[in-house]
Amino acid sequence: MNFQQFINILWARKGIALSALMMTVITTLVVSLLLPKQYVATASIVVNQRGVDPVTGKDMPVQLLPGYMATQVDVIGSHNVARKVLERLKHSKLKLSDIPKMQKDFEKAGNMGDIRDTAADLILKDLEIRPSRESNLIQIDFTSRDPQLAANIANAFADAYIQTSIELRAQPAKLSADWFDVQMASLRVHLEHAQSVLSTYQQQQGIVEGFDRLDIEKTRLVDLSRQLVESQSRTNELQSRKDLLASTLEQGGSFESLQEVLDSELIRDLRAELARQGAHFAELSQKFKKGNSQYNQAEAQVNSLQQEIRSAVKMVLNSIDSGVVASKRRDNMLAKALAEQKNQVLEQKKKHDQMAVLNREVQNAQTAYDDVMHRAIQTRMESELSQTDISILNSAYPPQKPAKPKVLLNMILSIFLGGMLGVGMALLAELMDRRVRSAFDVSEMLAVPVFAVVSATVSKPKRMLRLLNLDKTSGDSSYVGSA
Repeated sequence: MNFQQFINILWARKGIALSALMMTVITTLVVSLLLPKQYVATASIVVNQRGVDPVTGKDMPVQLLPGYMATQVDVIGSHNVARKVLERLKHSKLKLSDIPKMQKDFEKAGNMGDIRDTAADLILKDLEIRPSRESNLIQIDFTSRDPQLAANIANAFADAYIQTSIELRAQPAKLSADWFDVQMASLRVHLEHAQSVLSTYQQQQGIVEGFDRLDIEKTRLVDLSRQLVESQSRTNELQSRKDLLASTLEQGGSFESLQEVLDSELIRDLRAELARQGAHFAELSQKFKKGNSQYNQAEAQVNSLQQEIRSAVKMVLNSIDSGVVASKRRDNMLAKALAEQKNQVLEQKKKHDQMAVLNREVQNAQTAYDDVMHRAIQTRMESELSQTDISILNSAYPPQKPAKPKVLLNMILSIFLGGMLGVGMALLAELMDRRVRSAFDVSEMLAVPVFAVVSATVSKPKRMLRLLNLDKTSGDSSYVGSA
């Protein structure tokens, strides 16, 4: 079939096509006028990007990702939000029976379950959520026969979504806060136990807080060590003098050359007195002979001084021996005290180390308790936080014009569909009653060439008669010649 044949068929069957078109348009018009009017109310909400957490004060990561926005859309259209919407409508004195088709759908469900669940599912059917592709704006559309009801439900969905968002954020924080409370109780017991062990150890060992006995013991150890070194040096010096004395005795030398003897003030005084008395005795020995009283007295004084000098020298020598013995005794005492002090320092160091371990346990327990308490306070504040990053941009208001049915759009669509239906019916009618309408049809149907086409020039009555006579053969008012 070519285009000319198609046009011929449509022209021949134009009555059928126009009838189908008119029936479709009229039916669509009647149905559009009879359908109840439906109003669409729209509420707009914005998911804000919060840069700082109101509890911690820290920067928050960007949440406006495609997955996040899709999640928010699913939350808005959830059954939980729909139940909250019904609760809000209940507080606004709206009965469930006021919602279209509510009782009918509930009866179809067999009156099974809670009517609020059925109502929630029903209002979700009339809900449309339209997230923006290039912004963080979400529009909530609700369709109803009552414009005021549509606006109320759209606003109720926005409010219920914000409430649900707060609950979804606060509920995990509340669970975390409860868990932190349990951990705080356990850590508090552990901290008190560590502090009790530390206090008991301090009392048993006599350790005073803020008084570091180890440093004192170390200072004593250093002082004893210094005293021992000095005493040993003194002992070595005295021993050297004693050895020198012994060597002088062995060699038969004089003690008067010893440094101790020379340094003795008593011996120096006695020697001076001996020199004076010796000079006096020498004068008397020139004047008097032996046996004279003055001579004897002077001689006795010289002998007495010499005896005192020998006694003083002997005392100096004995003092050297005694000094060596006393110095060695002092060395032994200092060495013993130093050994005891070392043990005391080691014991104090051991106590200090044990004290450090107990202090570290207390500090670790305190740190863990403080960290958990900080997180518990933070999560508790988050669980009680009533703020959200979602705000209502535009509240829904009762629409003035119905959104459905759209009569003009329906008429345009009915013209298009009616035209398609008319063409289809015309082609179907032509297929059921095929006729020759052009020379091309003759050549195609009879498979013979067409030499000429002669148009009819007779008057209209005769032409109608001719058409009636030729209708069985040619189906047209033209005489077609063929070979």
